[in-house]
Amino acid sequence: MNNNTPLLATQHPFGHEITLEALLNDFQKLKAWEDKYRQLVQLSRKLPALPDELKTTEKEIKGCENRVWLGAKLNNDGKYHIYGDSDGRIVKGLLTIILAAVENKTAQEIADIDMLAIFDQLGLANQISQSRTDGVNAIIARLKSLTSQY
Repeated sequence: MNNNTPLLATQHPFGHEITLEALLNDFQKLKAWEDKYRQLVQLSRKLPALPDELKTTEKEIKGCENRVWLGAKLNNDGKYHIYGDSDGRIVKGLLTIILAAVENKTAQEIADIDMLAIFDQLGLANQISQSRTDGVNAIIARLKSLTSQY
C-alpha cells in the first residue's frame, strides 16, 4: 500500500469513536435478527464512501456478493490504518465491524484476531448468508495479506 494515500480521504470512526467493545455491547442487547440487520445498516451509514480514485481494481476484493474495496496504511508507530468501502449496505455494515476490530493495530495483533468468533459474539455468524460469509472470509484474507506485506 502506498503510504502517500491521502489520510483524510480514508478517515472513519471505527476503532476510535466506535469501538469493537461498544459494538459488542450494542449487539448483545438486540435479540431479533431484524434489529441486528437494522444496526448493520446504521453502521454502514457511518462509514464514509471512499473517493473513486481509491476504488481501484487492486483494492477490490473478489469473492464478495457486493463490490468491496480494502486498503491499508502502515503508520509510523507500526500500527495500521485500515479503510474500505462496499456498494452493499449489509456488506458495508459487516466491513465496519472488521474495521472496528483492526483499526490502529499492529500486523501481529491483526493476525491474532479471530473475526469469525467476533461475528459469532455479535450474533451474526448464523444469520448472514453463505455468500456473505464467503465475502467476509475474503475480506479477512485480504486484510491479513495487506498487513503481512510490511
